[in-house]
Amino acid sequence: MRIRCELVIFGGSAGSLQVLINILPQIKLPIPFAIVIVVHRKNSYDTVLEDLIALKTLIPMEYVEDKSKLQPGVLYIAPSDYHMLFEDKNNIALDGSEKVNYSRPSIDVSFESAAFVFREQLVGILLSGANADGTFGLQMIQEKGGITIVQKPETAEVSYMPQFAVLNANPDFIFNEEEIVTFLNSNI
Repeated sequence: MRIRCELVIFGGSAGSLQVLINILPQIKLPIPFAIVIVVHRKNSYDTVLEDLIALKTLIPMEYVEDKSKLQPGVLYIAPSDYHMLFEDKNNIALDGSEKVNYSRPSIDVSFESAAFVFREQLVGILLSGANADGTFGLQMIQEKGGITIVQKPETAEVSYMPQFAVLNANPDFIFNEEEIVTFLNSNI
């Protein structure tokens, strides 16, 4: 099963950083799609997360600002204290509106925005976390024809987020880290 994918978007919270650090270095280069990461983080400006992930992967990374250009083969991380939106397939917007699910950036906000823009050319992946953020976004990705993947709850450091998504979003796939890597390397 080969799919034409233009964006892979990861969402996660507590416990997701280690999963990302394990997955990203295993993705075969060059990649034909952009990667976006939306994780719950402190509401202060720093680039510690970006710097750490940049050390762990060879995927080129760009720091996100309002009106950043989205390019295939590049990794983007939603900055702290902003919702990350997609104006179209080429442009990222940042929004400082109220928190959603106690979070800004919110996984649901970014997943939903990506679903409306990328439709069937989107893969949404929800990882470890401690609240329900991401489930509604996964439902929107499915509704628009994209593919949804949830980390197996029993492999998550904090299982609440993936377990809630499994029970309420009916994801296309429920994978452990290795299966996520295999899917990304074999099907896109």
